[in-house]
Amino acid sequence: MARFIIAGMLVIAAIAGGALYYLQVYAFYDEVQAEAQDVALTSLTTGQPEPIAFDNFQGIDAGSSPLRYRACFDSVLSQATLNEQYVIVENAEPRVAPGWFDCFDADQIGADLSGEAIAFLGTENIEYGIDRIVAVYPDGRAYAWHQINECGEVVFDGNPAPPECPPVPESQN
Repeated sequence: MARFIIAGMLVIAAIAGGALYYLQVYAFYDEVQAEAQDVALTSLTTGQPEPIAFDNFQGIDAGSSPLRYRACFDSVLSQATLNEQYVIVENAEPRVAPGWFDCFDADQIGADLSGEAIAFLGTENIEYGIDRIVAVYPDGRAYAWHQINECGEVVFDGNPAPPECPPVPESQN
């Protein structure tokens, strides 16, 4: 009798583990259809995001977290042109994508940001406390992801927003 109970518990644990894995890695992601605002960089002159030309867009996102956005595409503009016109981000840290979204390698992009690739501010506060970052390589390969900004780090820890941050939306209070 004890063997049947143990075997039953193991089967239930395996099913629960498989379901949890599926929910974390596959269930909540949706494919993003490219729109102009998906590939925008913040202008040095206006401080506003401006759409840039792109090709071969692939993207995923999930409503369960604003940090799940990832995209891969090709920039039509050169890295040198972008460098002169758009805001560069120094502390960019790509977030790991699910293994099945194989065009996005966060470890490689992160390593390349210290030399080959340049990270630009896509859209600041695309959602309160979350910025869209876009990394561009000299050959035009480009990647986008969301990361928590300085205001988000403070507010998400439960502290009041510093004076230099935008007002916290009611939904965050």
